[in-house]
Amino acid sequence: MKLSIRSAAVSGMAVLAMLGVTACNATATADNGKPASSSSAPSDETSSPAPTPTTDPVVFKTNPDDDSEDVSVDTRVTASAEKGTLKKASLSYKSKKGNRVPVDGTLEGGTWTAGDLLEPGVKYTLDLEAEDADGKTTESTQTFRTANLTLDDQIYVAVSPRDGGTVGIGMPVVVRFDLPVVDKAAFEKHMKVTSTPAQAGSWYWLSSREAHWRPQTYWKAGTKVHVEADLNGVPAGGNRYGQMSRTSDFTVGRAVVAKVNLKTHQMDVFINGKWARRIPVTGGQPGFITRSGVKVIMDKQTNITMRAETIGLKKGDTGYYEDTPVKYAMRVTNSGEFLHTAPWSVADQGHRNVSHGCTGMSDANGKWLYSQMQIGDVVETTGTSRPMTMGNGYADWNLSWAKWTSGSAL
Repeated sequence: MKLSIRSAAVSGMAVLAMLGVTACNATATADNGKPASSSSAPSDETSSPAPTPTTDPVVFKTNPDDDSEDVSVDTRVTASAEKGTLKKASLSYKSKKGNRVPVDGTLEGGTWTAGDLLEPGVKYTLDLEAEDADGKTTESTQTFRTANLTLDDQIYVAVSPRDGGTVGIGMPVVVRFDLPVVDKAAFEKHMKVTSTPAQAGSWYWLSSREAHWRPQTYWKAGTKVHVEADLNGVPAGGNRYGQMSRTSDFTVGRAVVAKVNLKTHQMDVFINGKWARRIPVTGGQPGFITRSGVKVIMDKQTNITMRAETIGLKKGDTGYYEDTPVKYAMRVTNSGEFLHTAPWSVADQGHRNVSHGCTGMSDANGKWLYSQMQIGDVVETTGTSRPMTMGNGYADWNLSWAKWTSGSAL
């Protein structure tokens, strides 16, 4: 029986398919009957090497961020590094005079911290250097700009005693401000007084523009005092900031105390605890009574003119006097009290009070006293019913310690 052409073709295709299956699944053999090696089998010589581990790049973390604008001046700049260790950091700005001003800082525990707050309206540059885990160095330079402030937005700071000066044992540390401080506590936290030997002390705010610091008792003679008013950029409240920081280092000289008794009309002067001289004096007459209490020498002047107008008198008033020259004078109150030479009242000195409130003495005694006392020395006055008041000169020592410390903002 003949096959049809279509049947023959189908049969042929089936045979080819079977042969293909057999060829794909056959195992090649060598002449010895064992399987032959496949040329496509993997070998050590042609395999790819294992991938090399990669080190994460260093990432710098800063406050403020790079390219920041209008940064507040009370910002404390910090810098650190992730995926590495910060090794160096330096911060500086270009002043309005054009010079480059560095800002101190400390690197501790992997974080750099600026030692000062910021200046207004300037561009800062922060240079950083860090190492990754492989010891590779990465550097970065970042910049930011601070917010502008007007002079009305900033509080000027002044500190006394002056740096390098020598003062008496009664001298307080005085910090004055040209504008009111609303947040006194914020400022006081940044005002420090330290001394050698150490003496406990406290701040007292006389007003929003003036604060004093004194020890619990008079300074020890020879004490070295360091004052820091680290107020640059510190918020003062009322959208104002400290304009600058101030420091002062001064020395306390020998202990000089003048004890004035206006009942006996005598002044006894003690130097380093030892009696040095007794001086006949005269104090304020009725209507011009000298204040009793602890006073401190505020200023020393020679060859000055005393005027009645300085104590509120004008021509025609009872007690008015013409301009009077004085050789030696030491101010003890803002209201016009002095220790001064008064040759016109020598006959009354040691007997009665005839002055307009000052403590007067002869030219010879006044010259000697002027040579012995310095700014900050103490005058303890007794014998009158008129007391010293806070703010009228350095009246700080008239407050009890409990009252004094209650005047702190902290």
